[in-house]
This record gives sequence, C-alpha cells and structure tokens, in this order.
Amino acid sequence: MSEENNSQNSNPPNPENGEIASEIQKLQEQAEKFKNDYLYLRAEFENYKRNAIKERSELMKYGGERLVRDLLEVVDNFDRALSVNVSAENFNTFKQGVDMTAQELKSLLQRHNVIEIPAHGAPFDPSVHEALSSEATDQMAPGHIVRVFKKPYKLHDKVIRPGQVVVAKKPE
Repeated sequence: MSEENNSQNSNPPNPENGEIASEIQKLQEQAEKFKNDYLYLRAEFENYKRNAIKERSELMKYGGERLVRDLLEVVDNFDRALSVNVSAENFNTFKQGVDMTAQELKSLLQRHNVIEIPAHGAPFDPSVHEALSSEATDQMAPGHIVRVFKKPYKLHDKVIRPGQVVVAKKPE
C-alpha cells in the first residue's frame, strides 16, 4: 500500500515543469541584464554629473579669459604710452596715441557686449541712474540728467554699473 501511495503522490514528469524552469531561467537572465544596464547607466550619469560640475567650475574660473586677453593688448598700449617722455614737441602725438588707446578700450568693451547707456539729457531712470544731487536749471527739463559723474553701462541686457548723475530741477 505504501508503494501505491508513493506512486500516486509522485508526480510523473510534466513537460510544463521544464518549460517553467526554462522561463524562470530566462527571466532571471533578463533581470540580471536589466540590473547590469541600470548599474551602467547609473555610473554613466554619475560621470556626467561630475564632468558637468567640473566644466561649470572651469567656465566660472576661466570664463573671462577672452576679455582679459583682449584687455592685455590695451594695457600694453598704455604701458608704451607711459614709457614716452612727453615734451611740448610730442604732446599732440602723445595725446593722439592715448585717445586711440581709449577708443580701442571702448571698442573692446563693445565687442564683449558691454554697452554705454546714454545718460546726459536723458530722463532720470532709477533702474539705470543713481542721483547724486539735483540742480536748478533752465537749460534742461526737470527730471532729466544735467551732469554725469560716472556713465552707466550694461552687459547684454543687465545694468552692471548705474550711472552717477545730477538731475535737473525747476529753478525757484
């Protein structure tokens, strides 16, 4: 009787068991592949983040290199001008050289998108100008700039230095 029970309880070989085992094996291999792909992508992303941080840091550190290189040319011209012994005979030539160097500097700033904002005679704008004082005058409409101590400048669209100005007011 025990043999009968054993033969009844033991499962005969089932073709589905082999298919299930095969399917499990495939799924385990696929899961392992997904895990490896995930780990690879995670490592790639970490490298990307590290490189992006390094690149941004270098951009912050060396971003002004082109401007500085251009400014050094102007500095060289000023150094040459300062090495000249100025006399009455060469004063006009010296002044012309300094004027040319100043123009070169202004041109360089424009090439780097630093633009002077016209101020004299313009209406006072607190987002662009800093009023140092006011002056009673008939020469200029009230609220307009009568004198400029420091010119305002912008870099692209941003004011990087407000102008220091005197604003006209109506005489009393």
